[in-house]
Amino acid sequence: MKPIEENRLLLREGRKIVEALGKTLAPLVEVVLHDLTNPDHAVVAIANNLSGRRVGDAVTELGLARLADPDFPEVIENYANRFPDGRPAKSTSIGLKNSRGDYVVAICLNMDVSMLNAVTTGLTQLMRVDVAAPPVPESLASRRVEDVRIALEQFAAARNTTPMAMTLDQRREAMRELAASGLLNLRRALTEVAQTLGVARSTVYTYLPEDLA
Repeated sequence: MKPIEENRLLLREGRKIVEALGKTLAPLVEVVLHDLTNPDHAVVAIANNLSGRRVGDAVTELGLARLADPDFPEVIENYANRFPDGRPAKSTSIGLKNSRGDYVVAICLNMDVSMLNAVTTGLTQLMRVDVAAPPVPESLASRRVEDVRIALEQFAAARNTTPMAMTLDQRREAMRELAASGLLNLRRALTEVAQTLGVARSTVYTYLPEDLA
């Protein structure tokens, strides 16, 4: 294939890439296609124009450096940049060579970091809390009286026993934990405790902490 035809092919394929990336990364990322064989009018396609450049504008300083040095890196990713109006940007530049090793095309991606900074600031404000913890523990999960039985079974299992086989001290400790978790405030909680421990409801009162008895 003749060099001119090969260069045109690279430009044609580059247009497809720019168009596809532009649609995928809109609206935060500008994607620009440069024809490095025509540095004075290098810009041939722009998707998501964030820099204000136009088709026919000249190549950037980085493009000129590529043209001057065949050993210039083919890919430079995630480098700091800035749009003409001062907005910070994150850029990636990809150079494409023909079969002779000459740079022909460059595809450049420029992300508007300022838009992301605004989003990050908004999310930080949205997630901010004024109080590390409320005056009393709170759970947003729905609570059922069956949770009393489950809590007692878990308490007993952690001590290698069963609810009915727990000692008096263990039963009193379990009741303190139930009270601290708020489970004793549930309707029929004491009845559930009595059934789980296998005792009369009146006996449960002897296990309660003094301030709840």
